[in-house]
Amino acid sequence: MKLIFGLGNPGKQYVGTRHNIGYETLDSIGIKYVVGFVKKDRFKAEIAELNLQGQKIILARPLTFYNHVGESYRALCDFYNLAVEDTLIIHDELSLPFGTVRVREGGSDAGNNGIKSINQHGGHGSMRLRVGIANEDRQMIGDIDFVLAKLKSNEASRFQSDILPTLHALMEDFAADTLTITSHRHDSGKK
Repeated sequence: MKLIFGLGNPGKQYVGTRHNIGYETLDSIGIKYVVGFVKKDRFKAEIAELNLQGQKIILARPLTFYNHVGESYRALCDFYNLAVEDTLIIHDELSLPFGTVRVREGGSDAGNNGIKSINQHGGHGSMRLRVGIANEDRQMIGDIDFVLAKLKSNEASRFQSDILPTLHALMEDFAADTLTITSHRHDSGKK
């Protein structure tokens, strides 16, 4: 059994924002495999279950706000008795250009408060799909306003057509125990 944990903020006002890349990714995998999410208060999350590459997978969208996602992560790991290496975190990455996807095992939070919370709750060695969100606007507005802003229409289109298929393939690799440390760059569709 494995956990794929997508970071984001609950609430309609956050749909389509840069900080909700993890949620959007799990929503798309749920649609692809026709599974629905169910609210589970004990986990402070909405979860769905599916079989992927012969492995039972728990998909989880935490219902805590982004800075406290570690609480949900810890509750799920404890209940399902999951080892940290059996968990994959999907999150936005402010330090990477939009269109970049990197796979990383553990590491520091690099200023990402969601990852800081995960690390504080025992997820330091988890696998991570880091999805770059930085663009030319980042230098003009503060980080908080930037990550809580909606993707531009061209970014949303690229996310759907180019980036999501890569994330799906990487999640399938994780389920099959073949995920390796990599970097992917999607340059198509630039301004």
